[in-house]
Amino acid sequence: MSIRIHPTAEVSEKADIGEGTSIWNHAQVRESASLGRNCILSKGVYIDAGVRIGDNVKIQNYVSVYHGVTIENGVFVGPHVCFTNDLNPRAVNPDGSLKSADDWVLSETLIREGAALGANSTIRCGITIGKWALVGAGSVVTKDVPDHGLALGNPARLRGFVCACGHQVEKQSEDGRQVVAVCPDCGRELRIPLADWQRLG
Repeated sequence: MSIRIHPTAEVSEKADIGEGTSIWNHAQVRESASLGRNCILSKGVYIDAGVRIGDNVKIQNYVSVYHGVTIENGVFVGPHVCFTNDLNPRAVNPDGSLKSADDWVLSETLIREGAALGANSTIRCGITIGKWALVGAGSVVTKDVPDHGLALGNPARLRGFVCACGHQVEKQSEDGRQVVAVCPDCGRELRIPLADWQRLG
């Protein structure tokens, strides 16, 4: 296995790149960033300083992953997904002076294992997208999404739950603490906390 870096990509010597990872044209990976094994960074992707990315992650064209974002193993990030890292962004202070690099508060974001973020979705900083969750294209996510949650819209709301294979599951039963749901495509059974199921809008 080897690391593949396109000649037009800009990768810091201080970045840690895992074996089998491909970094394509006009991508940029900054210092202290860490990418796992077998990742794919497509055209125009920007990975900020200190970002942590797990193994087998696919990041599609023109995504910017800013400082404070952590992406776990097996995550799919669709084209033009927008991450943020500042809840109170300003270019200048109240006196008009330009803000410095230290003159703001970082809000961290976590994308858990197996999650998928649809094209052009926006992920507000300070939230967690759960394992195997699915965010619909164009959605604006402002709140945590539970494991296997399906979040759609602007602002995004929890609309259902999805199997690891990507299909929406169907409720079979509940026992007062959790809902048992089954994937109609592959037959996998999920056990979803009742409190999460009751968030459906």
